[in-house]
Amino acid sequence: MDISVKKVVSKKDLMEFIKLPWKIYEDMPHWVPPLISEMKHRFDENKNPYYDHAEVELYLALMDNDIVGRIACHIDKLHNDFHKEKAAFFGFFETLNDSRIAAKLYETAEKWGKERGMELLRGPMSFGTNDECAFLLEGFDSDPAVMMTYSPKYYLELTEGEGFVKAKDLLAFYKSTEDPMDPRMEKHAKRIAEDPTIHVRKFEKKNFKREMEYIKEVYDAAWEPNWGFVPMTERELEETSKVLLEYADTDLVWFAEKTHEDGKIEPIGISIVLPNLNEATKSLNGKLGPIEILKFLAAKKKIKGTRAILFGLKRHAQGFGIPALLLMKTEDEARRKGYKWCEMSWNLEDNVKINTFDKGIGGRIYKKYRIYEKKI
Repeated sequence: MDISVKKVVSKKDLMEFIKLPWKIYEDMPHWVPPLISEMKHRFDENKNPYYDHAEVELYLALMDNDIVGRIACHIDKLHNDFHKEKAAFFGFFETLNDSRIAAKLYETAEKWGKERGMELLRGPMSFGTNDECAFLLEGFDSDPAVMMTYSPKYYLELTEGEGFVKAKDLLAFYKSTEDPMDPRMEKHAKRIAEDPTIHVRKFEKKNFKREMEYIKEVYDAAWEPNWGFVPMTERELEETSKVLLEYADTDLVWFAEKTHEDGKIEPIGISIVLPNLNEATKSLNGKLGPIEILKFLAAKKKIKGTRAILFGLKRHAQGFGIPALLLMKTEDEARRKGYKWCEMSWNLEDNVKINTFDKGIGGRIYKKYRIYEKKI
């Protein structure tokens, strides 16, 4: 049977691209279907701010006219400028368990990157480290948390079979709200709580614009040294603001601030924990009509899990005291509201400080993910 690859050019092609996972995951109970409306938004160059600084093309693999695979090829100009790389990326990779299909898809992505002067192909990134990325490496026995990936184990073998090597592993920690914190962490938190120049507080909806600017300020400062980091553009901040306002529980978004001698208040730390919306969206099967919206709103009230999606400090404020205090405050609030557990993710495997911290507050590694790369 012949395998061919075609570029997505029509609305029909795009819907086939979006709906392919339903074929791939039909016998995998831990897969959480994405919302089709959300996927259409992500591939709309007029709505998704990623397209402002990236070139993107989508491809479908066909076998005897059946759609059997897909891949997104993209080049992020901001990433390459920031990291001084010539990297192309692949993402939204899906395929049946057939090495011939994977070979065709990866061959397409390599050729696409080469034609544009790139020297490296890395992924999966969908679209980049500010979105979902990486194949699942360990932890196939449970559902993914919100904005985390789930992929078949055979993707690892198919990708390595095409000459890709590990670029970086990512870690996800699990913590029950009942798991105790290391007493040393509590000591650090109490010490910071007694410092009159340090203040921790919840997100203030009435000052939404200022709060989002604070988040961007701390995020850019705290994550800049990290592998794969790309600063958010103003449009991306606006998009993040909409998501935070629509889906977040702002009682679980906390700031650490420092008051300087001149009275100026500086944001120095953030903790953003999201309700695990996958618990509410899984049964919707990708749809979001009037009936599904009612189901979602009812299910949202019963969510028991959370995901700590952003947790960082400016470099001059780093240590264990402030994050421990932020964690204690957030966890107290989460417990009060009935949440039972939190996934802390994702962490770079070699980020010793954050991994040590997550273990110290009672977390344990329960999932691992892998990003691959290949010279082209």
